[in-house]
Amino acid sequence: MDQVTVIADCAVATVDPHGTEYGRGHVVVRGNRIDAVGAGDPPEVGSARRIDGRGCLLTPGLVNTHQHLYQWITRGLATDHTLFEWLGKLYPLWAGIDEDAVRVAATGALAALAASGCTTTTDHHYVFPRDGGDPLAAEITAAARVGLRFHPCRGSMDLGASAGGLPPDHLVERLDDILAASAEAVARWHDPSFDAMLRIALAPCSPFSVTPDLLRESAALARATGVRLHTHLAETADEQDYCASAFGCTPAQYMQRLGWFGPDVWYAHAVHLDDDAIDAMAETGTGVAHCPTSNARLGAGVARTADLVRAGVPVGLGVDGAASNEAGSMIEEPRHALLWARNRGGPHAMTVRTALELATMGGARVLGRAAEIGSIEVGKLADLALWRLDTAAHAGIEDPVTALVLGSAPPLAALLVNGREVVRDGEVRTVDTDVVAAEVARAQAALLAKAG
Repeated sequence: MDQVTVIADCAVATVDPHGTEYGRGHVVVRGNRIDAVGAGDPPEVGSARRIDGRGCLLTPGLVNTHQHLYQWITRGLATDHTLFEWLGKLYPLWAGIDEDAVRVAATGALAALAASGCTTTTDHHYVFPRDGGDPLAAEITAAARVGLRFHPCRGSMDLGASAGGLPPDHLVERLDDILAASAEAVARWHDPSFDAMLRIALAPCSPFSVTPDLLRESAALARATGVRLHTHLAETADEQDYCASAFGCTPAQYMQRLGWFGPDVWYAHAVHLDDDAIDAMAETGTGVAHCPTSNARLGAGVARTADLVRAGVPVGLGVDGAASNEAGSMIEEPRHALLWARNRGGPHAMTVRTALELATMGGARVLGRAAEIGSIEVGKLADLALWRLDTAAHAGIEDPVTALVLGSAPPLAALLVNGREVVRDGEVRTVDTDVVAAEVARAQAALLAKAG
């Protein structure tokens, strides 16, 4: 018989199509599905696990649409560099990673995501040293251990420095090897079922680290196997200059020529877009993973998020790699998205509820899972975050959504992923975070020593 969980006496922001909210409401979870949601007291359901929601706000779990988990063990480095300088500094370190280092890094980053209210995350892993084992399998193992819904992207680079790319030659792979490994990853791990905990995407790294052939062939493979496509796009002015010099066009124009626009594609960053690019993305349903904290950390610019949303582009949020966002905290992203949007477009550019929607339903749309996650509706998967808002930091803020988005990051009373409790009373229950922290410190020290 399915486990029944009742969360009661909490404020509820469903983020459903009508923006339904309850000042005092409840949710009933049966197995891994939402069975009931409404105002007031829950229905009688007999024997059930009960979670007291007094003083709390219940929201959908947050959805992280762009991350580089392996970077958790290279945080705090190259803190005053541009993107291209930062990459040049860190590529030699990343060349030393192996599957064990990735497992440790991913576990640390995923635990931090869980503690910050994230229930679904993607990852873009594109560094595969020749003697590094199987990093993709390592992070998949880590995600299963922590208990998050996971969308890892089999990334790739095949354009080394000697051929005009940015990464060093020893970090790139051969085109045929990439395509074979990508096909194997899809066949081995991708689960298209409604309640899948694991789905694969294909993700050549960026216009300045891959060849046009890799972009074309990856798109063809993804569409033949029914998986999504992801890459970085228009992150910095340096990338704009690179594409103008190498291809005679903008990054968006370049990717559109190669068949990389469509409802199965989402781009990380998309900071430097003109009106034509935004219109084309809206028309084709191409998505964006907006990464406000990382963009600010690297000084990459302020994305036109309000314009993207207004045009109808699917927009989610991402923490990006931990080497350009040391906190890796998903709850910080809606706040920063709102602040950066208002800084660019004025006080009415984005509301607090739009910011929450980007972090939940927006991310679900970007990942192609709007029917399954992203809102609190009967029949959807039980990915839920219960935020404690009766703390001193939030006392006196009458609107709970405002308290969540604009106030200090609140502790989690509970986090459910697929109906399973992953966080309770601010503590990640699936892994020992003290042990994980010690492993992360050792892995970083070993990686630094290896690089000399």
